[in-house]
Amino acid sequence: MSLINDDLQNLLINYCEPESELLQKIDRETNLKVLMPRMLSGHYQGRVLSMLSKIVSPDRILEIGTFTGYATLCLAEGLTTKGIIYTLDINAELEDMVRANFGKSEYRDKIKYILGDAIKTVNELNEVFDIVFIDADKKNNGIYYDLIFERVRPGGIIIVDNVLWSGKVLHEKQDKDTKNITSFNDKIADDERVDKLILPVRDGLFVIRKK
Repeated sequence: MSLINDDLQNLLINYCEPESELLQKIDRETNLKVLMPRMLSGHYQGRVLSMLSKIVSPDRILEIGTFTGYATLCLAEGLTTKGIIYTLDINAELEDMVRANFGKSEYRDKIKYILGDAIKTVNELNEVFDIVFIDADKKNNGIYYDLIFERVRPGGIIIVDNVLWSGKVLHEKQDKDTKNITSFNDKIADDERVDKLILPVRDGLFVIRKK
C-alpha cells in the first residue's frame, strides 16, 4: 500500500516521533490476530494524523472506521482538555480488543466508541466537529462526506484515507472499487466549498479544509 520504497519509509520514520508502547502493542497484535491488518494506519501515518490534530487542537473529533483503535489514539493526542473523539465502527467482533486498547490509554475518558452502521449512528450525534477522519468502507465515502459536511465548523478539516488506492487510480481501466475512489476524488476536486490537498502518505490521505 505504501507509495514509496522501504528505505525511504524507514528514513521518514526515523525523523518523526516514536510510537508509544501502547501503539506498538496495537500494531503488533493487529498483525498477529486480525484479518487484513494492512488496514491499520501504522507508525508514519499515525504521526501525520497526530500532527494534524495537534495543529487544529480540536474540541470534537469524529472518526468513521475504528478498526483496532490505532488512528483513534493518534488523533486523540491533539484534543483539548475537554475534548472528545467519537469513533464509529460496525465490526462487533473487534469490540473486546478495541475497548481493551482504549482502556489502557491516557485518552480513555475522551473516547466515545459507538458500534453500528455509521450512516445511522452519525445522525445520533449532536455535535459540531473540528476534525473528521473517514476510513471505513470506501464505496460510501461520498455518503459519509455529505452526511458530516454541515457538522464541520468553518476552518475544520476532513481527512479521507486510501484515496490513491495503491496507485490504481492511475489506471485507465479501473475496477468497481477504484472507480468509486476516483469518483469521490473528483467530487472533492469540484467542491468549491473547500480547500483540498492529497498527501501521498501510505495509501493517500485527502486533507480537506472547509472554508
